[in-house]
Parts: sequence; structure tokens; C-alpha cells
Amino acid sequence: MTNNLISLISEKQLSFSKGQRLIANYIIENYDKAAFMTAFRLGQTVGVSESTVVRFAAELGFEGYPQLQKAMQELVRSKLNSVQRIEVTRAHMKDNEVLDNVISCDIANIRQTLEEIPHDVFYNAVDDIVTARRVYIFGAGSCRSLAMFTAYYLKMLMIDVQLIYTSSETEIFEDMLHINSQDVAIGISFPRYSSKSVKAMHFAYTRNAKVVAITDSKMSPIAEYATHLLLAHSDMATIVDSLVAPLSIINAIIVAISLKKKEIITNRLIELEKIWEEHDVYQKLPEA
Repeated sequence: MTNNLISLISEKQLSFSKGQRLIANYIIENYDKAAFMTAFRLGQTVGVSESTVVRFAAELGFEGYPQLQKAMQELVRSKLNSVQRIEVTRAHMKDNEVLDNVISCDIANIRQTLEEIPHDVFYNAVDDIVTARRVYIFGAGSCRSLAMFTAYYLKMLMIDVQLIYTSSETEIFEDMLHINSQDVAIGISFPRYSSKSVKAMHFAYTRNAKVVAITDSKMSPIAEYATHLLLAHSDMATIVDSLVAPLSIINAIIVAISLKKKEIITNRLIELEKIWEEHDVYQKLPEA
């Protein structure tokens, strides 16, 4: 419903009361501002009562105003460019509130993600990763750092892990040329969604590979290709994306795999520790 919110409001214009039309017109023209208003504030802004705003949300098919507000906020996150995001941040966050607001938002994202993620989907995804012939990992933009983090640890735990690290669409398909039904593709994508991520996951899907999609919504463009859909909240309409919740899911995947492959991993880590020691990979701290 989020991606079609504006269309939905436009389609229902004729059935709205006079007050509801005022709300509808304001949201269509100023959804970036309305997304961060309470029902009372939105009503006050357009000149209607708070109860009229609540009835407007129900008329659109939402359980209540909080659900409509969330839909508007997701619309903001997926539609606004970086300059517009800065303007939204300035409008609803004061300079001396940044630290508290950002960390509180990150905590809320992790809490909501844990409450809502289906545990069976998570563990089924882990099972498919563990038994895969090869694991392909892709993330673009700010999600590239998550993809690199995932690949770094999975390469310690598994033999055949391939990070797709390129800005060329042609090279993405070349790197995934041999993907098939024995493989798993892990796609990480959050607003603003990268078209390259969508094309990479679609390619994996057409080759019958299992797709683990780590994203924020069922409306995400990579969700339709997912064998296992792992949703993580990333609500924060600022210049940066809140990626702490997806990082927590990735951490959990890595830990779950390490427990399933404990004996193999222990031997591999012992060998790695010897190599690290021999080549002084890590700086030794002076003894106390």
C-alpha cells in the first residue's frame, strides 16, 4: 500500500468529506512534512479535527493513523533524494537532539525487527546457505558495506563465497554466470533501492538459485525474487540510512552458520590463526 499511497488517495477523492479532502490535498502536496506530524498536528495544519484525521486513515484502509503515518514515512524514505532528506531532518530534528534521536531510532529499529521477523524463515535461510554449493553476495550503495562485512565472515566459515563487487551491470552478470539451483544469492537492499541489486537478484531468480533477500519491506523491489525474505526496519528519513537492524540479522546469520559448521570451522580458524601469527597480521598489545 505504501508505494501506491498517493494513487490510493487520488482515487478516493470523490468519496471524501470536505475535511478529508483538505487532508488528502495536503498529503499529496506535502507528504514529506505530513509524515512527521501527529494526527492532532496534521488536523491543526489543515484546519480539521484530530478525529477527522483518524477517520481519514480508516477510509484509506489503515487500522489507524499510526499505520498511515508509517506509510507516509516509508514513502519519504523511498522517494526523497539526499538533498530533500537533509531538509526533512532539519524540519523535525534540532541540533541538540541528534544523538538521542538517532540512537533511539536505531534501538527501535532493532526491537521492531526482532519482534516481527519470522524465526522459521531465518533458520530456513541459514540452512540453505550452509548447504549451498556457492554463496553469492550483493549490495550496492550504502548496502555495499553490509555485503562486504557478510562476505568477510562467510569466507572464514565456508569454502566458496563470492562477493559481487562491481559498478558495471555487465560484470555483475558475468560474475554470476555460473549461478544455478545449487547456489544461494544474498541480496541486501534498502531505500533508495539500487536498480543493480534488483537486476542481480532477478538474474539469480531466473537461474533457479535460492535468494535470501535482506530488505525493509514486502514492497521492496527485490522481495518478489526472495526464497527467504528477511525484513529489517531502517526507519530514519535522514541523509544516512539506518542499517543497524539488517547488520544484526547478518550477525545472527553468521553466528548460526558457525554453530552448524563448528568442527570444520574450528580447524579452519586454527589454521588461520597460525597464518595471522606468522605474518603479524594483528598488532600485539604490550603486556600489562
